[in-house]
Amino acid sequence: MKYLLNLFLLLLSIKGFSQAETFEKRTFTDKEGHILPYRILFPENYDASKKYPIVLVLHGAGERGNDNEKQLTHGSKLFLSPENRQKFPAIVIFPQCPTDSYWASVKIDRSKSPLDIDFTYNEQPNWPLVAAVDLVKQISKTEKVDKNRIYIMGLSMGGMGTFEAIARNPKLFAAAVPICGGANLTWAKKYAQTVPVWIFHGDADGVVKVGYSRDMYAALRALEAKEVKYTEYPNVNHNSWDNAFAEPNLLSWLFEHKK
Repeated sequence: MKYLLNLFLLLLSIKGFSQAETFEKRTFTDKEGHILPYRILFPENYDASKKYPIVLVLHGAGERGNDNEKQLTHGSKLFLSPENRQKFPAIVIFPQCPTDSYWASVKIDRSKSPLDIDFTYNEQPNWPLVAAVDLVKQISKTEKVDKNRIYIMGLSMGGMGTFEAIARNPKLFAAAVPICGGANLTWAKKYAQTVPVWIFHGDADGVVKVGYSRDMYAALRALEAKEVKYTEYPNVNHNSWDNAFAEPNLLSWLFEHKK
């Protein structure tokens, strides 16, 4: 029996049966009393004498929930690969947006396909986005963080939240990666003057119109944005994040930016 137990533990350590267990479970309570579950990944061999970048990752609408598990469906492999953990040590945060809420404060007509989205932001952002940003600010105080290298990325609803977060917090983030999302074009000038972005979308997206990303990219180029990249995948649908997370230069581009 002891032999079998030791063998099982060895297999766990080699194969990493549950990637969720690599991310530490925590909760964050905001000023209004809302509870935001999240998972956090620390660099291997965490060195208290060094300062590390932070990456905030916002999931899509299909990963909403309250169990602090769903937000690891996409993107976690990017940060868990042994090569990336060695080359790009960082503190990675996966907050869990509750079932009854959204990152972005936009109006979405869910009877349409692709979705018809009004990107006129509410005067006040939705509380999960505020809480996620406040969480980053708190961790940047309690952990060894390079405050000039705080990044944000998100997919679908999280891509929309990524755009809204950098618009409302222009001095916090050093670079952003919105994937198959969209944003308020009237805020394009603000985006152009603040945070470098790399936008991703699939041209066969039947959930969120690829035109949202195309239009934002065109607007930012016209405004001579500080830095903007756009990658569109042919014949790729709404799960274009699979392609984006497989981009060989994604993390190197992200981590080279500093405020």
